[in-house]
Amino acid sequence: MKNLYLLLFLFLSVTIFSQNVLKGKITSKENAPLEGVNIYFDGTTISTISDSNGNFAIKYEPNANNILVISFMGYQTEYLTGLDMSRPFNVALTVSKNELKEVVINTNELFTREQKLKLFREYFLGTTKNAKSAVIQNESDLRFKYDKEKLIFTASSDKPLVILNTFLGYKIDFELVVFEIAFNKLSISSKDVIKNFYGGVSRFEDIDSSVAVLERREKTYQGSQIQFFRNFAKKEWGIKKFLLLNDDNSIDPLKRFKITEEEDFVKVEVLPQPKGEIKNENLKDIVASYNIAFNRTEESKITFQTDSFYIYKYGNNSNIESILFSGKISEKKVGDMLPLNYGIK
Repeated sequence: MKNLYLLLFLFLSVTIFSQNVLKGKITSKENAPLEGVNIYFDGTTISTISDSNGNFAIKYEPNANNILVISFMGYQTEYLTGLDMSRPFNVALTVSKNELKEVVINTNELFTREQKLKLFREYFLGTTKNAKSAVIQNESDLRFKYDKEKLIFTASSDKPLVILNTFLGYKIDFELVVFEIAFNKLSISSKDVIKNFYGGVSRFEDIDSSVAVLERREKTYQGSQIQFFRNFAKKEWGIKKFLLLNDDNSIDPLKRFKITEEEDFVKVEVLPQPKGEIKNENLKDIVASYNIAFNRTEESKITFQTDSFYIYKYGNNSNIESILFSGKISEKKVGDMLPLNYGIK
């Protein structure tokens, strides 16, 4: 069982013995030390495991605003953020309840499991060259459900999905928290999809750092969502980077966004866009909507349903559910995913 929540303070106690190293101890509720617990920062290669005494030490970036994930077989996974570094304390894990999942055999299913797997791969891994090389090694753990009344397809898994991406040289453990596809009619065809959303936490393991793989990673980074937000925070726009456009006309981003640099993050205020420029009538509560182009060739669209958000050190940002992409950037899914700490020294 997984409990997903964000905490400002919890029964987690951590001590910092140096500026960028987080140290602590993991025990059971009975105060017995737990060995081999996975501790990692979501979406990064930064991870470790606890020793025989339950102790751990992990690199820590206070201004990265990452979720700290603590995962151990047979225990509830903990997802922590907003850690209070001033107090020393221990992580006490709770034993998972053994819940047997009911297996329902529905003879009236309209779509086969293979059709559902194909759809899931397309909207989870993607369809790019990178994505086609990625393999989910435990697809048998996936469960699918299709709500015929609401026209919504969902996927879930009790175990982390193990993804091997040999093209980019990463092994990814992805704990799928939510996966949903909405259709405009009873269908399983991608042409009838109107909305797709997925979320979870992930841990990256570097399995190949050859020159060819490193070159493919850098090529994947160029024009990616991570690069976009990192450039956004630094006010780096231009022909060889990203251009902000209204139709095909270049716009000065500094006249459309107010960017304030704080100690640990950058605050972005989205200035109201003239109503005549907003043309996406399918979405509500739009503050602004612009075309963006990377290197003048890769075109995408970004829509803001929020008037402010924050960008953190790795290029991760707040309000992810209110900042929507379509076009080239949206084609890059888990199969093109790089660690959040990619390129950060």
